[in-house]
Amino acid sequence: MIDPQIALAAALAIGIGAIGPGIGIGLIGSKASEAIGRNPEAASKIQTGMILAIAFAEAIAIYALVISLILIFVVA
Repeated sequence: MIDPQIALAAALAIGIGAIGPGIGIGLIGSKASEAIGRNPEAASKIQTGMILAIAFAEAIAIYALVISLILIFVVA
């Protein structure tokens, strides 16, 4: 049985850890859309940078998932 405090810590780790990347990815997409709307000729360069930034932001959420899984399966 998992200790309720460990379960709460894991839930908070992934919950709070996913908020930041979610907001970040939304802002990245918004600003990239604005930039492509202002300068359509640079769409390929903007899209490349956007995809790279989204990948880095998503990595933060994966780190939070790993921490929550460690809390559940290793610490508990």
